[in-house]
Amino acid sequence: MHCANPASHGHEICDLSGEVKVKRRRKVICREHKDEVIKLVCKDCHKAVCQTCCVIYHRKCESVVTIESMMPTMKFLLRKNAEQLSKKIHRKHTIVQKAIKKISVIEKNKIAVESHFKSAVERAIANIKHKEKQLMNEVKDITDEQTKKLKADVKLEQIETQMYRQHCEFIDQALVSNCEMDLFDAYQAWESGAVELGDVRDTDTADTRRIDDIRFTPDTDNVQHNLDDLQLGEIEVTYQDQGTCLPSPVLVDTIDGRMADDEEKPYLCDATVLVVNGIHAAIVSDSENKCVKSLSTRTNLKCHSRLPLDDSPWGVTQLKENQVMVAVPDSSQTVTVEVTPDLVLPSTITTSKEYFSLAVLSPSSLAAGTTACIDILDMAGHVLRSVTAHNETLFTYPAYMCVNNKNNIIVSDLEKKSVTCVTSEGDVVWRYAPTGDTAPIPSGITTTSTGDILVAGKNNVVQLTETGDHGTDHQHIGYDPRGLFVDRHDTLYVCEESHIHEINFM
Repeated sequence: MHCANPASHGHEICDLSGEVKVKRRRKVICREHKDEVIKLVCKDCHKAVCQTCCVIYHRKCESVVTIESMMPTMKFLLRKNAEQLSKKIHRKHTIVQKAIKKISVIEKNKIAVESHFKSAVERAIANIKHKEKQLMNEVKDITDEQTKKLKADVKLEQIETQMYRQHCEFIDQALVSNCEMDLFDAYQAWESGAVELGDVRDTDTADTRRIDDIRFTPDTDNVQHNLDDLQLGEIEVTYQDQGTCLPSPVLVDTIDGRMADDEEKPYLCDATVLVVNGIHAAIVSDSENKCVKSLSTRTNLKCHSRLPLDDSPWGVTQLKENQVMVAVPDSSQTVTVEVTPDLVLPSTITTSKEYFSLAVLSPSSLAAGTTACIDILDMAGHVLRSVTAHNETLFTYPAYMCVNNKNNIIVSDLEKKSVTCVTSEGDVVWRYAPTGDTAPIPSGITTTSTGDILVAGKNNVVQLTETGDHGTDHQHIGYDPRGLFVDRHDTLYVCEESHIHEINFM
């Protein structure tokens, strides 16, 4: 009867009188062809099909494979996605905790400001009570509004965290079941982008400036002489985009740059990060071992690729989606490296000078730094012009450089202890050159999505604004950073001798 019923004829029958082994894999019957089990996937149509469907509907498709053959790839990608979701949960938890702490600080600031109000009022006469009330209401409105926004942010972060946990559980169940269709469903859910929730945020709320501090400045002398137009003081509001506080760094991962073929302890000078075929690969120059390295993770294993060079490489810059260009100053060369994410050397260009820093300006030109000089080169290595032609004392040792969103060149000079922004024609836009014993010695440099500039200093990372003003620096990183790179998600990658540190600023 069970087999004769069309709704259940595909079910498996077990003898319960003996020992029963429960199979984790389930067979899924094709809805159209009831006697066919779905075992194939059409990659062109992104659809799971049976053999008959494949013959009838997908014979013109170029890529039809078995679900079983896709299982290693699906498992790897799902595990990778679960790992990414776990990182996101950790980040969200950190954000929530900091927001909760901020709410507490705002409440304490409110109490402190109110105390200042009351101290000023006690030194005045009864006629100033009206002014006191106005100021009290003003600070209350500011703090209440900010607290309300932060509580809303906390709630949203908690909702997103819960959603990520649910997707993690979904992936874990699929991996535990080892069922083809469960894995395929989880894989399809991820590929469709259903896990990402970024578009549910209120962009107006996200762009709202956040209060960083509130101060009250007493004006007692003026109160005594101007009772008719009484002013107790001003409420000063400092917003995060005006303040001097770089968010705290959160170490997400540390990538070991050492390889079995290394003869010396690595010295990782510079880095960039590419996403090739869905795999994040950190491309770094190792001057001590005279090679370029690709550090990535595939099939849950650390996969490193090594490209030996004749001399020590230095600067690394992204040329195309899957290509980087590396400066080899001692050989007067720039090498173009293709990333697969393994490394392939398609071409080598000999230059007229020993360039050690590079930055791509356009598909047909790049900036290159050498001793006391910044040149603009074409892609064949020919000098088009010199940025420093009219100012030969502008740079001494431009070891690192990058290009900002206005296509200006930002140069970090180790000898002059300065950061200079110049146009490709050589005009100086701004210059950051602090003095004194505490002045940082800049090395690696990069820009963020907001236009800010991050400079590697002595045991810290210095933040500059888009106009070259000092924002702040974060002390106690625990090591001397060298090359810096910020990806599209504003994750900071820091070179430190033999390791790459992946950092998020919360």
